[in-house]
Amino acid sequence: MGYARWMPTPTELRLPTPEILREQVVLEELDLAPDGSFAVVTRRSVEGEDYVSHLWAAQVPGGEPRQVTAGHVRDRQPTISPDGKRIAFTRKVPGADRAELAVVPADAGPADAPLVLDLGELHLGQPVWSPDGGLIAFTADAGPSRFIVGEQPRRADGTRPEPTARVVTVMDYRWDETGYVDQHAQLFVVPAEDGSAPRQVTDIPGGVSGLPAWRPDGLALAVTADPRPDADRRPRTSIWEVPLDGGEPREVLSLAGPVRAPAYSPDGRFIAGIGVDDADAPDDLSPTLYAAPADGSGGPWPLAPDLDRPVGNWADSDLTGWMVDQRPGPVWAAPGEIVALVTDRGRTHPWRFRVDPSTGRPLGDPQRAARGDAMANILAAADGTIAVVATVGSRPPEVCLAEPDGGLRPLTTMGGAWLDGVAWPEMRTVEAPGPGGPIETWIASPAGAGDGPLPTVVDVHGGPLGAWSPAPSLEVALLCARGFRVVLPNIRGSASYGREWIAPQLGAWGGPDADDVHAALDHAISLGLADPERLGALGLSYGGFMVNWLVGTTDRFRAAVSENGVTNQISAWAGSDCGPEYCRTARMGDPTTPEGVDQLWRQSPLRNVANVRTPLLMLQSESDRRCPASDNEQYFVALRHLGRQVEFVLYPEEYHVAQATGRIDRRIDRMTRMLDWFERFVRG
Repeated sequence: MGYARWMPTPTELRLPTPEILREQVVLEELDLAPDGSFAVVTRRSVEGEDYVSHLWAAQVPGGEPRQVTAGHVRDRQPTISPDGKRIAFTRKVPGADRAELAVVPADAGPADAPLVLDLGELHLGQPVWSPDGGLIAFTADAGPSRFIVGEQPRRADGTRPEPTARVVTVMDYRWDETGYVDQHAQLFVVPAEDGSAPRQVTDIPGGVSGLPAWRPDGLALAVTADPRPDADRRPRTSIWEVPLDGGEPREVLSLAGPVRAPAYSPDGRFIAGIGVDDADAPDDLSPTLYAAPADGSGGPWPLAPDLDRPVGNWADSDLTGWMVDQRPGPVWAAPGEIVALVTDRGRTHPWRFRVDPSTGRPLGDPQRAARGDAMANILAAADGTIAVVATVGSRPPEVCLAEPDGGLRPLTTMGGAWLDGVAWPEMRTVEAPGPGGPIETWIASPAGAGDGPLPTVVDVHGGPLGAWSPAPSLEVALLCARGFRVVLPNIRGSASYGREWIAPQLGAWGGPDADDVHAALDHAISLGLADPERLGALGLSYGGFMVNWLVGTTDRFRAAVSENGVTNQISAWAGSDCGPEYCRTARMGDPTTPEGVDQLWRQSPLRNVANVRTPLLMLQSESDRRCPASDNEQYFVALRHLGRQVEFVLYPEEYHVAQATGRIDRRIDRMTRMLDWFERFVRG
């Protein structure tokens, strides 16, 4: 289906170029007042060469949003106090090495200076108000360094020298977008007004992660942690309750697999989380909601045992910005109702999970709170109101309310106003016949292009447990502006289509998934939409793997662009920050046995490199620890050694998803090179 009705006629439209990245606005984070009367949202934009963001307040059920904060700053992670009168948030000046914790009145304006709480050297995470509004809890790195040898006193300019050495004895010493994990995060609380210093509440081996949750009586908090001594070898988080007075933490929700995202019932009797109750935790088993008594006396039990859809947002579009953590819930909106995001067939909506308030057990199947072509990634619920930050149709995210009729009503328009007058792709869905069943495929076309064949690029999503959504990525919009069609298939391995759609791809990369890419392209050709003589391939991460695989197993593409992909699964197993666990849950094998080496090599594009004849542009973030440069260098060197058409572009300091989160000039350079490569080899 198309969304051209949302746009002016094609003759009035401006074709976007990569410079439109400087105009992009993203609504990123959201909270609701406890009475549901207003929402606060962060609005991110670009000033000069920096990303900035500010808080805005929007009245419910509607009205013009009001700007709350201002300045050349990144104001993020807003949370509204229990009485609805104050907003706590984090503030970071571009270029600074840490953020501050700030508080403003809910009725503040851009000219009002926030109260900044003194946290010393702490690098804080998401703040959370105590039930009485007197304290704010947050996580921050703490404790002695895990690896560093040598003193690191600050220089006059505030920076620290590199250490003498790092002595590493565990596998979880690095993480993408973090670098070396020299300290674990712990839980802190700080008074909201009196200027007292923060107090550390936990000292859990392995640290805590995610968003903490206050018990309704304010005497304890729940955190996600994995204190086992071998957690780096087989991570399995569980939920722990931590007394505020400094008592010993107590495990309250544990599954055979990992569980996270704690949420207390309003009376404090039960606790819910998102997890997998399987010790192997394979990728084809979708994470779902579990509950248990908060006193640790029993359970846990699933709240939707037959759902077979992942709780959380598993759909892809860089219109959401990718610079903040998703917040899918669960939110215990009432004693008998939990709200959480669920992804089904590339669409993500809030769902209601009804529970018996006296037992915490499920009452029937979960029900959608909204429907339609939407992708929500941030959820808030209060006093019967459900709000999300979501793309609706093919448009950028807005704050939306779930309506009683199942619709999502936009509460704001400022998230997508930057596209007014811009030529935007027309999106349609088709079901391509595939060897494993119909493949839901989005086809993005230039506005007003009609149905004749065009040069076409197939774009493969990441994961592979991602899924394309109704909203295109910016690279798709720019390709359409250059006159290309883009085919976006949710091939086998894509999450949100059920366990049977994922299972065939496990341990078989380059098999069923590659067959589905070809099938989706073949269908677009059969519909007369794609020119079979002018095809290209594009992908990031797992999508980069697929591009590298395809060019070594077929000559049907005139050009290809792979970004932060995988080429040698054997070396990537140890080279990636999460390689051993990733390969285990994906059933890919491990290199500790000859059989495991053979299995990984069968799924490695490098084994087919001598067959590559397709001009290949390789884009690589130098600081990527998920799919490191050392892996992709092997492919480049082999192709250059063979005399093939290849370019290897390295972006300093950038991480795995630099296409959405990188420095603005590098993102523009990346888009420009990608477009020019396809223009040169596919159209030319």
